[in-house]
Amino acid sequence: MKIGLLHSLIRKDEKYLIDEFNAVKGVELVMLDDREVSFNIGRDSYDFNVVVERSINHSRALHGLKLFDTAGIKTVNTYQVATVCGDKLLTSCALAEHNVPQPEVRVAFTEESALRTIEEMGYPVVLKPAVGSWGRLLSKINDKDSAEAILEHKTVLGSYHHSIFYIQKYVEKTRVENGERLPGRDIRSFVVGDKCIAAIYRTSPHWITNTARGGKATNCIVTDELNDISVRAAKAVGGGIVAIDVFESEHGLMVNEVNYTMEYKNSIATTGVNIPQKMVEYILQVAEGRI
Repeated sequence: MKIGLLHSLIRKDEKYLIDEFNAVKGVELVMLDDREVSFNIGRDSYDFNVVVERSINHSRALHGLKLFDTAGIKTVNTYQVATVCGDKLLTSCALAEHNVPQPEVRVAFTEESALRTIEEMGYPVVLKPAVGSWGRLLSKINDKDSAEAILEHKTVLGSYHHSIFYIQKYVEKTRVENGERLPGRDIRSFVVGDKCIAAIYRTSPHWITNTARGGKATNCIVTDELNDISVRAAKAVGGGIVAIDVFESEHGLMVNEVNYTMEYKNSIATTGVNIPQKMVEYILQVAEGRI
């Protein structure tokens, strides 16, 4: 069996995955550096059973998946999943179409309509770029003065990332346990195929809890409720291997985002689950045509 690994830099995540592939007899792993590969559309021919996408750059990941797909090669994740998960607006639409709970989201196309929308929603809200990761370029807007300033800055910047206004109602990441109000946290759950295999709490005094921004990871027990909403979210975007960002709220769990090139290096020891091993098992099933 021949498996391609489309990658950028080899991070700890990829090292763990490579080790698991190398531990499987009969598997040849071919490294495909996205800084070196090139494609000849309509003429490419490969003998890979499957290509696994692990690129850091969203554009390279998305287009690489499409090009391998065009050449008739199976990919994990698929181009369709990367397309939906790579755009928060498309993710929100997919979640809504499949009745998966999520915070209120509104979209506006101009500075003026965005301000009216924010005023209608009520403060605070979070303004996000439709395409982005690692908690970058997020803006929590607490009042009209902040809204006017941030909207003007995004309009003047004028790049693709700022050409629409994706506005999400802010969800307070605090909880009460035994009468005590505890610091904010959210949940990152990991879905492989049709099962939520593990989850972590991400806790931080800052409203952005990403571990890439300093959030502390601790184990989160996968309850039936968490498994259900995580798997439903994964299926909504097309399935595969994804990580789900989940909010706890007074109305139950809500999905914030779905990530198609999930990072897990800080979650293996935390959860006690060999996440890359589970990924490899799923990928081999795809390669063999069992999924």
